[in-house]
Amino acid sequence: FIRTSELTLFPTGVRVNELYVDDPDKDSGGKIEVNLNISLPNLHCELVGLDIQDEMGRHEVGHIDNSMKISLNNGDGCRFEGHFSINKVPGNFHVSTHSATAQPQNPDMTHIIHKLSFGDKLQVQNIHGAFNALGGADKLSSNPLASHDYILKIVPTVYEDMNGKQRYSYQYTVANKEYVAYSHTGRIIPAIWFRYDLSPITVKYTERRQPLYRFITSICAIIGGTFTVAGILDSCIFTASEAWKKIQLGKMQ
Repeated sequence: FIRTSELTLFPTGVRVNELYVDDPDKDSGGKIEVNLNISLPNLHCELVGLDIQDEMGRHEVGHIDNSMKISLNNGDGCRFEGHFSINKVPGNFHVSTHSATAQPQNPDMTHIIHKLSFGDKLQVQNIHGAFNALGGADKLSSNPLASHDYILKIVPTVYEDMNGKQRYSYQYTVANKEYVAYSHTGRIIPAIWFRYDLSPITVKYTERRQPLYRFITSICAIIGGTFTVAGILDSCIFTASEAWKKIQLGKMQ
């Protein structure tokens, strides 16, 4: 059983985790791919839009590239799916009615987040992380007129397989609050904000094959241990057999 276990584990390799300070995906052009899937069951699709801002001066209202809106509840609601990129600097993207031609009087921002992920999708067994930490977030029971702030700390994550191929993804932690905002002119139009910042620490998972010498050493140790245990058992059985013979001879005399 032990030998079979070693033979099974040898080709699969071992996973090594490490942390370091670096920008792992230098070929990305300073961009991070974002996948967002969110439903607003009480807001018409013509009112829903995506806005992107960051500290490099980007200010885009009503981003529409690689996005799709699906009507819900007979047109009373909307499901927004978007695939877009953000710069690797602090900033935010938010779902709001800011890009609508006419602003609604009381926009209902209750929502469900189906997915929010960054970078490539890692389909690797036994890697547990917060790659979709907001997936399943349900705010349908919130105040319809409240804004929602999701504060994200994005952690770069690298997975390197045994062939040296690397995939880049991002985990993130999240804190959130909801509030009804007012200014001197009255109530501020609510929105769903995703405010993000990047961690300088990178998490790296590396798959490494076990060295051949270590595998041979383990097999030799198993074989040697088997013979040693067999020798001990044989010695015990022989000793017990001799003792039993002596007892029998003693009874016969």
